[in-house]
Amino acid sequence: METIEASVRKTNKVIVAYEDAFSWGYGAEIAARIADRSFPWLDAPVKRVASTDTFVGYAPDLEDYILPQVEDLAQAMRELHAF
Repeated sequence: METIEASVRKTNKVIVAYEDAFSWGYGAEIAARIADRSFPWLDAPVKRVASTDTFVGYAPDLEDYILPQVEDLAQAMRELHAF
């Protein structure tokens, strides 16, 4: 957490990207800890990019739809840049 907090103080923005479910996953916990411990240094909400809150399909087309893709991360970066 110390490394993450140092990064927040430097950049003032955070994107937590992970392939687990958006809700109740480890990325949600990391985002919550960042918000709790580094709120004074944040210039924008903590942004999360994750898979949808559903089971992962075995077909490649379903995986591409459910799991976060490069464009999802790029969109999150554009949204944070707007702050």
